[in-house]
Amino acid sequence: MGGISSVIGALALIGFLAFLAGVGIVVVSASQGRPVRNGIVLSVVGLVTGLLLTVVSQGIIVVEPQQTAVVFQTLTGNLDEPRGPGTHIIIPVLQDATTYPIRQQEYTMADASEQMGQRGDDAIVARTRDGQEVRIDVTVLFNINPSQVNLIHERWQDTYLEQFVRPTVRNLVRNEIALYNAEAIYGVSRAELESRAEANIRLAFEREGLNLTGFLVRALNFSPDFAESIERKEIEAQELQRAQTQAERVETEARGQADAAIEEARGDAQATILRAQAQAEALSLISAQIAANPSLIQYEYIQQLSDNVTLALIPSNSPFLFDFDSIQNLPEGQGDFEAPTVPETIPLPTPEPGDDNNAGGGS
Repeated sequence: MGGISSVIGALALIGFLAFLAGVGIVVVSASQGRPVRNGIVLSVVGLVTGLLLTVVSQGIIVVEPQQTAVVFQTLTGNLDEPRGPGTHIIIPVLQDATTYPIRQQEYTMADASEQMGQRGDDAIVARTRDGQEVRIDVTVLFNINPSQVNLIHERWQDTYLEQFVRPTVRNLVRNEIALYNAEAIYGVSRAELESRAEANIRLAFEREGLNLTGFLVRALNFSPDFAESIERKEIEAQELQRAQTQAERVETEARGQADAAIEEARGDAQATILRAQAQAEALSLISAQIAANPSLIQYEYIQQLSDNVTLALIPSNSPFLFDFDSIQNLPEGQGDFEAPTVPETIPLPTPEPGDDNNAGGGS
């Protein structure tokens, strides 16, 4: 359908060519004395056809799918309802149509290196609250609101990019930058800055018939000295964080070792108590058994002797642990008993007066 106006225009051209051909025939026929009627008819038909088709072609507008058309009434100065995609007929001279794109558009303001020299250096230069200069590369994505295209036509026409989009974005971004310190923008506040700027730009665009679909901060460039100072602070902060982490780790390990030592000491103490309790219970049980069976200790003593013992040395001052008479009744060669002798060089102890029990010495 986009070729209808072109076809009609071509037919109009043919009509004008026919008009010129008829004029030529008239001139030639008149010079030769022949009738000029055929030439006049051809020229009149060609002229009428050309003019009519030209008017028709001027009155047909074809609106592409990603476009909308504004129709201006030249007599009244009013605007008709916007014309959407398709073929429309207007009255030439009395009506004038202007098409606008309604597809998503992109407008970027950045350094020449980012734009490959297309616009030169167009980055936004602003100052932070603490006076630091910053250069911002931004991109805005937007489209014309089809229902408000008449507003665009009334206020900006085809200059809305240079006269509205560009200055509005630059001004609002500068205003937001001025609310923050440079160090905050360099760090955690960048996302907040982008969000606030996007919200303000969206409101400004909506008032002028534009829909903001995206706002991108592509780069924030500070002066080399400021960027270096920020990097040094970041490095110092990271080193401090590592030192704190190391100190916490050492403290945790020390606390763990202390806790382990305490638990080990507590365990040793409990083990000692348990061993003492067990030993006391064992001794109590042994004492009870000995009290009930006096000869048990003699039995245990004999059990510890070797099987082939036939001679026993008994100290004179030690109590007998078994029956001496039973040993004397053993067969010959077994159980020989030899009483300990006292060397002659060692004098025997003198009994105390009145101690009759020690008068006999050892047995």
